[in-house]
This record gives sequence, C-alpha cells and structure tokens, in this order.
Amino acid sequence: MRVKDICDIIEDIAPLSLQEKYDNSGLIIGNFDTDVSGILITIDVTHDVVLEAIEKNCNLIVSHHPLIFNPLKKITGKTETEKCIIGAIKNDIAIYAAHTNLDNTINGVSGKMAEKIGLINKSVLLPIDKCLLKLVTFIPQLYSYKLREALFNAGAGHIGNYDFCSFNSEGYGTFRANDQANPFVGENNQLHTENETRIEVIFPEHKKNEVIAALYKTHPYEEPAFDIIQLDNQRNDIGAGVIGELPDAVDEVTFIKRLKSLFNSKVIRHTNLSGKKIKKIALCGGAGSFLLREAINQQADIFISGDFKYHEFHAAENKIIIADIGHFESEQYTKDVFYEIIRKKISTFAIQISEINTNPINYL
Repeated sequence: MRVKDICDIIEDIAPLSLQEKYDNSGLIIGNFDTDVSGILITIDVTHDVVLEAIEKNCNLIVSHHPLIFNPLKKITGKTETEKCIIGAIKNDIAIYAAHTNLDNTINGVSGKMAEKIGLINKSVLLPIDKCLLKLVTFIPQLYSYKLREALFNAGAGHIGNYDFCSFNSEGYGTFRANDQANPFVGENNQLHTENETRIEVIFPEHKKNEVIAALYKTHPYEEPAFDIIQLDNQRNDIGAGVIGELPDAVDEVTFIKRLKSLFNSKVIRHTNLSGKKIKKIALCGGAGSFLLREAINQQADIFISGDFKYHEFHAAENKIIIADIGHFESEQYTKDVFYEIIRKKISTFAIQISEINTNPINYL
C-alpha cells in the first residue's frame, strides 16, 4: 500500500477540487510512491503527534487541518510548524491533509456531527453550484451497453440516491473516412450511415478525466464524437454545512445540555432561547458563521458551529438560536470519518487514531 493509494481512497470521498481556494489540502510532506507501514489519524499535526507517529511506526499522518497553511520563508525549527516539518522529513513520515474538501461533502465533518446528533432527512445546507458536467456521445447501437457500463464504473450516472442513470435515444450518424483513417465501420472515401445510440450521462467535475478516459478506452470508433456540457444543477450532497431534523422535537435546554455532553464541550455559548422546541437543525463543523443567513432562510430552529464573534451573535435577531460548541469540539469526530473511509477500503491495514489532544483552547 503506497501513500498515493491512501490519498486516492480519501479523495474518492473528498476530492481536492472541493477545497476552498485559500486551502492547502493534499499531500503536504512526502512521496506518493512511499510504502505505508502504518497510518496515524489526527485533527492537527503537532510535534507531539509526529513523535507519536514515530513511536507507533506510522509513516503517514492523515490530518484534518493542513500543517503548512501560510507561506514559509525559513525552516529552522523555531516554530511548532517548523519542528513538525523537520521531524517528519528526518523520519520519512508523509503528512496528508483533507480540510475544506472534507468539509464540503455530506459524508464529511458536518455529516458526522449530524450523525452523532441523530438527524434524519439530511442535506447540504449550502450546495456548491456548477460542479456537475454532462457527457453526450454517440456509439453504434450494439456497443451502447458496454460503453454505459464503463462510464458508470468511471463515476458517471449518479443522481441523488440513484445510480446507473442515463438518457438514450436512437438515430443515425453519417461520416466519411479519408485515406489516412482506419474506420471501425464503413469504407475509406465513401459516405457511411450508421445506426447509433446517443448516450447522455452526468458526472461530478472531479471525475472528468476518468470519464473521458473510459470513453476513449471503450468506444470502438477511431474518432469518437462527444460533448462536455457545464450544468447549473446543484448537488445536495456537495457543499458547506448540513441541515436535517430530529425524529422528535426536543426542549431547548434539554437539547443544548445534550449537545454539551455529545461534543464534550466545557461551555456552550448561545443566543437567547425562544421557548419553542427544537426540531430542525442546521450545523457546520469548524468556523461556520458564514452559513448563519442560510440557516435562517431555511427556517432552522438552531444553528450549531464554532468560532462565532460577538457581533455575529447579534445577527441571529431572535430568528434562530446560535449554539457555539467550539471549533475543536465540532470537528473532533473527523478522526472517525478518516478511519471509516480508509477502513472500508482496506480492512486489514494498520490504522491508528492519535491519542494526543491537539485542542489549543483551555477553560477555567
């Protein structure tokens, strides 16, 4: 098992194309071709985590927050980040991060929060636009089944809870091969008419190269004709935050106390209570205040996140309860997300969850 194999497993769920422009997800230190002896999963990379990886014979650290986030001019070991870099390189430890790309999928950070709370009818709070493409191609009718199968296996044809989705129509195509061509059907320098199937499938943008490669590999024509069309459709499983419902409405105080217990929060900062029961819940792991307006627009009873500033609490305007459970607290179960993603694909590999508490915030 190489480092690249682990990266591919994670990116199949959280592709790097989903990360925000300011982010630095991906392989940060190391070589893709290195054989992996063991994996250590953490929220943050600290010097203690690097030492733990050495002790546990793990030469790949998988982290939520990127070790290198801002530009570095020197690596002398004076800062915590520099110590981690030096320690990792000296001991041949690769470091990989999946940050906002894991935030921007319903099966990621916020999805795990929703699972812990027990939400049903879940969807992304703020879907990402323009992340879907459509392939339109034409193939001899007898070969259409084989091509559809190849496109589906490459990641095309998923719509919500459905897969193997396509639209097919029958017609005929015309072409004439010149002297340099090697036509699959028809003769050189003669106009040919072929009964064909028009196949249309949608796919996420990050699967574009794989889908086109599957088309070229499977299509019998020397020069297959196809179109790639950008769609405005949204995907309800890709984007920031999650919104869902509790199976049964719960008293506000009871629910907030339950939150405190579920996320091991020392304190929960919240806005005024409304006196109503809580049913519809919006949430976002990490710093999610930018989603408050969307939570209000979708009529959530409470918005759960971290890192709210003083004036941002005023923005609730008694239309919603804000519950700030803490940044680390909201993301702590991300380690379980990584573990489940990797374990599902390689059940016998050495995967360990870091025992180091990397939360830099303490409370009196």
